[in-house]
Order: sequence, then C-alpha cells, then structure tokens
Amino acid sequence: MKKGKVYLVGAGPGDAGLITVNGMNAIKKADVIVYDRLANPKLLKYNQKSAKLVYVGKASKEHTMKQEDISQLLVDEALAGKTVVRLKGGDPYVFGRGGEEGQLLYQNNVDFEIIPGITSGIGGLAYAGIPITHRDHASSLHLITGHLKSEEDELNYDALAKLDGTLVFYMGVANLKNIAKGLCDYGKDPKTPVALISWATHPSQKTITTTLDEIINDRFTDEVRPPSLIAVGTVINLKKELDFFESKPLHSKRVIVTRARNQASSLVEALEDLGAMVIECPSIKIVEKNNNELKEAIAKLDSYTHLVFTSQNGVRIFMDELLESFDARKLSHLKIASIGEATSKELLSYGIKYDFMPKRFVAEELGALLLEEVTKDSKILLPRAEGARDVLIKMLEDKCTIDEVKIYKSEIEELDEETRNELLDGADYITFTSSSTVSNFYEMIDENILKKLEETKIISIGPITSETIKEHGKKVHAQAESYSIDGVLETILMEAQK
Repeated sequence: MKKGKVYLVGAGPGDAGLITVNGMNAIKKADVIVYDRLANPKLLKYNQKSAKLVYVGKASKEHTMKQEDISQLLVDEALAGKTVVRLKGGDPYVFGRGGEEGQLLYQNNVDFEIIPGITSGIGGLAYAGIPITHRDHASSLHLITGHLKSEEDELNYDALAKLDGTLVFYMGVANLKNIAKGLCDYGKDPKTPVALISWATHPSQKTITTTLDEIINDRFTDEVRPPSLIAVGTVINLKKELDFFESKPLHSKRVIVTRARNQASSLVEALEDLGAMVIECPSIKIVEKNNNELKEAIAKLDSYTHLVFTSQNGVRIFMDELLESFDARKLSHLKIASIGEATSKELLSYGIKYDFMPKRFVAEELGALLLEEVTKDSKILLPRAEGARDVLIKMLEDKCTIDEVKIYKSEIEELDEETRNELLDGADYITFTSSSTVSNFYEMIDENILKKLEETKIISIGPITSETIKEHGKKVHAQAESYSIDGVLETILMEAQK
C-alpha cells in the first residue's frame, strides 16, 4: 500500500492569492483536503477532481467537528495511504492548533510536513494599511489570543500594558471590552489607537479605527463581528497614508459574472483587482458539435477567400481542429475578419492577426465592412455557434458565397447550492456579455433569487444583449460604450463613482 502523508498547510488570511507556492502544490496533489471556514474556498478549484473534500469549519461556539476528531481524521486518511492536506486559514502554528495535530500524527507514526502561511495578524494589518512595525512607532510585535483555553483564565494585562510594540489580538471579539479595560487598568493610555479589522484581506474587509476608551464606553462593540482582529498601537495612525486595499474603487462591491466558465477568468480577475467581491455564476456552457462538417471545410480551405470569426470559442474550436491535421500556413491566403477584442486576442494567441475588425462589435458593423471588401468571386467561411443571429448571412449572401459551419452550441449551466446561497446574499451589479447569458440566467434562478436581485444594477455589454434583457422584462442600468469586457469594466467603475 502507498504510504500516506499529511501536509498542514497555511492558506493565508483570506485572499486566495496569498497562499504559498508550496501550499498550492500540495493542494494540487492531495487525495483528501480537510479545510477550515477561514480558508478561501477558491483554493479548492485547484484540487484534483477525484479529491475528497471534508469541511471542518468552526465558528464561535459552532463546531462542525471537534478538534480531536479532526486530528484523528488526518491520521486515519494517511494510514489508508492517502495524501492529505489540512488547509487552515492563516498559519498552522499561529493559533491554528497545528501543533496538536502534528503531535498526534507523530504519535501514530504518520509522515507529515508543515507548510507555513501568512498569519492574519501580519497580512490582515498590511491589507488594512497598518504596518505592524515601524521605526517611529513600534519596534516589536505581539500576537495574542483573545480567547483562552479556559473561561476562568485571564490575559496578563499587567505585562501587555507595559509593551511598547504593536499588540494584535486574535479571536477576541467576545472579549473586546474586557481587553480594552484590562489594558487601561494596568496603565495603557486610554487614547491609544485601536483598529478592528473584520474579514481581513477579503473583498468584504472592513476596518474601524477607534481608541481604547471609546471601546470601554461601548462606542463600537455592536458593530464588530467575528472573524475580526484587534490591533492596538500608534502604527494605526499610519492607515490614512498606507491604505491600499479598502481604497480600491470597487472595494466591497458584489458583482455577479454570468459568462461561461472558460471565459470568465479575465473578467473575474480584473474585477477582483479593482476590489470587487465576485460571484461567479456561469449561465452557459460551451458544447462542441460533431466536427465532420468543420473537418470538411478545413480540408478545402484553399477554395475560400475569407474566414470570419464572431467569438473566441469559434476561434479556439476552429484552430484546434485545424492544428490536428495542418498548421497555420493553411490560412496564409485568407483574409480574416473578427468581431470583438476577446475574439481578436484569441486569434493572436495562435499567432494570427485579423485583417478586419469593426469599431463597434456587432454583426451589422462587420457586415458593412465586408460588403466593401467582397466581390461575387469571394467565398467566406463562417464557423460559429448554433443559433447565432443570421444578420451576416443576410447581408452578404447576395454579394458573395458564404458557408456557415455550426461548430458548437451553448447550453444552460446548472446552479449549484453554493452559488445559489451567494446569490441570495444579493449583489450590487450583474454583468451580461451575450444574449444567451441573459436567457439562461433567468431560466436558472428561482423566484427567491429573482426577488433578492430586484435592486441589482444590470450592466450590458452591448445593444443586442440589452434588447434581450428588456425582452425578459428587466431594466438595463448601463450599457458599455465599447462592446467589450474592458467596456463592461469601465462602465461598472463609472457607476461605482456616482
């Protein structure tokens, strides 16, 4: 039997991009992943499809599984020959009980490895614009649990109050007032700055700055919810100068993205870079059709004068089929037309530049361009989706020969429970980048979600999509000026600044 091994992996404080390379590599090869509430679920997209996922998250006084059972689960899976990742928020050894898990693994002769992570006390403060040390403010840092093993135990406030460094309390929300009072009772200046950081490094991160005496006077007690950090020290005064995260233009805005799974990444990444919390809800999946007709068209490419692409999916499927039997030289005699920046970028990824692209990314504009170009001897190959609009064909069929090849179709995606729950939390914006995303989305969701999204602002990529939105009885809040993903981003940014 294969010998099992356990990796105790720090997932970082919340932002999925803060995991280490070693941590990501462990996730990719794991047979079993045992993960926490504070480990970003996006990290689970990188596991093997066959991996077993076990959620053992803990909220205050609500434990999915007792710690002793979690530790034993790691032992049992490893002894069964599995590669196990214990994915923890922050760092396994900083209030993460990784030491206890490691001890039990050692006692059962299980091979294990620690992969450190960025602890929230450092990463969370950095994302809040607070340097945990600074020559003019703090020459030391102190990470303290605000939740002791026994409720009868109390922190050594006498020692803590005398420290000049930055104090960071984990898991201390329930004891917030006691912590502030304890520090002041033992001599800490009541006007010492305090930062209360909720959901550190997440798009929903919120930081409240206050002082110890204001906390004692119940100024902010009701506004703070776990998971939150409590930071104490004069470094907090630097937040105004060093805040980079909460000042992002789309910080804390919730945006629904409805593009197909294989197309959504660029839009999602761009929105997240701007600070948005993105809810990925692909409403279409791309299904390739039987490609015999495409094979035949490629075999006689020499007879065509023009090749027209209307989507990046069309480019990808066509080029993959072409390269199965030929190479790009097969296209050398053709003039190539493209609709849209995404389509043109996909072409460029195969080393091919377009000859024609309309300024406005709609079929009518491309048709007008081609009408000036083609003659009765021209022969156009149009590989595209089943059910696409027939505008191009109607515009060109009397002027030249145009052969349409239907190489894929769009089908409706299924709405999983996790996405459904996210949609029920509402959103600020929803983006639609095609008519099919609109129709499929409204078919996917139920009345409860529909009601929750009544006030959500609809952003459309262009006039054809906008028309479909209106046909579904919905109001287009804003339409992109340039019919592209960049145009959608610019539109959301402009709306957010109003």
